Amino acid sequence: MPAISLAPPADARIYYVLVSILYDVAIVGGGILGLTTARALIERSPGLRIILLEKEEQLGTHQTGHNSGVIHSGIYYKPGSYKARQCVEGGRLMVEFCESHGIRWERCGKVIVATRVEELPRLMTLYERGLANGVPGLSVVTDPVRLRELEPHAAALHAIHSPNTGIVDYSQVVAALAKDLGGQGVSLETNAPVTAIVKVDDGWDVTTPRLVVRAKALVNCAGLYSDVIARMAGARTDVQIIPFRGEYYFLKPDRRTLVRGLIYPVPDPEFPFLGVHFTRTVHGDVEAGPNAVLAFAREGYRFGRIEPSELAETLKYPGFRAMVLLF
Repeated sequence: MPAISLAPPADARIYYVLVSILYDVAIVGGGILGLTTARALIERSPGLRIILLEKEEQLGTHQTGHNSGVIHSGIYYKPGSYKARQCVEGGRLMVEFCESHGIRWERCGKVIVATRVEELPRLMTLYERGLANGVPGLSVVTDPVRLRELEPHAAALHAIHSPNTGIVDYSQVVAALAKDLGGQGVSLETNAPVTAIVKVDDGWDVTTPRLVVRAKALVNCAGLYSDVIARMAGARTDVQIIPFRGEYYFLKPDRRTLVRGLIYPVPDPEFPFLGVHFTRTVHGDVEAGPNAVLAFAREGYRFGRIEPSELAETLKYPGFRAMVLLF
């Protein structure tokens, strides 16, 4: 069912009264999370009336389009946690989706290398976590000859080999998801940034510059602006998105053969990142990074992007100041 085009009469209150429940669910955010949420809902209830609102001209242009494309295997997360279960199962389902839709992906494999003696206990903890999480094919590499067979230019005391870790272009996944959803009657509205959300007796009124949507349920998949959307909907939350940008280098084309798959260090528990690593992409590039730096805008993917009001929000946020003191 199409959304309502904004051409309200003089009395907007009458306009709202005339709007009945048009959708069962409105999803805010057209990245891979919003699209897969719509897919899960429509598969569970095929007759569900769903609309997805995305502020950009195209779907998946933010976090979905700014990642390394790794299909992670689930090694890092605490056994039994939602992250562990969803990562392992999600990786399997992602591969199935790619194969059923003709999307190119590669099972390139990954090694996690311990280069110092003090890293060896943490490496074994990761290995045990991976086994507990059901990550297929994991092995510990203690023989330098075997490591050179996997990654000829990597050196380590010991390593973990995850042969089933893969890579994909998630923009292609988004395009396939959108095609499927459109064919199942899901309304995908781009150029529709949400400007207001009002709770009404029978659901939610969601306003954008060109659409006003009423839905029984509202799902927030707005990524970098998820906290803004939550507060817009009346949620009382003291959490806030603090944007960090990953800075990467690319190996020169004639040096890409130095890396066969993915090479990661053992994560340092003092930092909330996986560390600088080498990542091969399905397009043949090899990235080296990231160096995580504070972004001056929520969508500050490049150094020169500055949004003064968003930067001020970051600097004033007590959680950011507390984090700074930790380092």
